[in-house]
Amino acid sequence: MNDFSNIWLPHAERFYKVAFYLLESESDAEDAVQELYLKLWKIHDSLGDVKNPVAYGISVLKNICMDRIRKRYVRKAEPLEKAPPLEDTPPESRSESRDTLRYLIGEIEKLPQKQRDVLIMRAIEGLEYEEISRRTGLSQVHIRVLISQARKTLKSRL
Repeated sequence: MNDFSNIWLPHAERFYKVAFYLLESESDAEDAVQELYLKLWKIHDSLGDVKNPVAYGISVLKNICMDRIRKRYVRKAEPLEKAPPLEDTPPESRSESRDTLRYLIGEIEKLPQKQRDVLIMRAIEGLEYEEISRRTGLSQVHIRVLISQARKTLKSRL
């Protein structure tokens, strides 16, 4: 753990700048750097052979950012103004939406307590990481990890 902290963590600012340059969004850049550190931590035992941590990290980060950019274009939806009014939506479709929402709420309730709490504070209440940190006493990095884990869990269950 100490080697990982000494070698990789000092480059967080540089990684963030690269991610921000590629993604043009503070929150997306923060999430990408978080994902980078999660990936690096998962393989931290095999990182001893890396001669240039900055170059290796930026290479992995670039791939993460490119994946995120691709997903943006795949998931582009029509603006809300173009969405049909609810009364124009067929009853079957509204029923499916309600069922999906109920299922999602049920899955959120099944999450571990800390993941559920920080996900609700961030996604539903719209709180910033700093405010969530003040309320929970957790570090902002830990909060990001919990939210990332919660999102991955929910994504796999949907």
